[in-house]
Amino acid sequence: MSLAANVLLGLLTAGPQHGYELKKAYDARLPRARPLAFGQVYGTLGRLQRDGLVAEAGHDREGGPDRTLFELTDAGRESLAAWLGTVEPPAPDAANPLLAKVVVALVAEGHERAHAYLLAQRAAHTARLRELTAVKTDPAASLGDVIAADLAIVHLDADLRWLRTTLDRVAELHREVR
Repeated sequence: MSLAANVLLGLLTAGPQHGYELKKAYDARLPRARPLAFGQVYGTLGRLQRDGLVAEAGHDREGGPDRTLFELTDAGRESLAAWLGTVEPPAPDAANPLLAKVVVALVAEGHERAHAYLLAQRAAHTARLRELTAVKTDPAASLGDVIAADLAIVHLDADLRWLRTTLDRVAELHREVR
């Protein structure tokens, strides 16, 4: 089951909600995550309903069109509990676009192009690191904002270490070629 489906199940533990409320809750709780489109919310709810994990809980017409409320079923609670109890396998991010660009730059254009790309990427990572650090020190930041920034910072730091190591390797290649 998709990450979005599991997150929607988790959000429904607060009680019956319609798609618009779930989208707002997703955005509020996961403000730095990949955005969830309304169409994805409703498509996912349809699949969850088909699979017996959510059920209609009535209709709401507050100041607008008729909206279907959804609630968790017992099977949905069991599925959510199983997902929350499963440890995510650590996996190297070998499909990372950074790696692909550096390899292609080395193959197609040589070490000078790879070096230039690595320097530009390091500058972009450093700028993003500053932005995320500002989020962590913002008194208006929610706990969700802060822990999302923490996760992104750790990943950026790992990328920056890789960029530094790769810059050293490309520089060594340049010395060998000369």
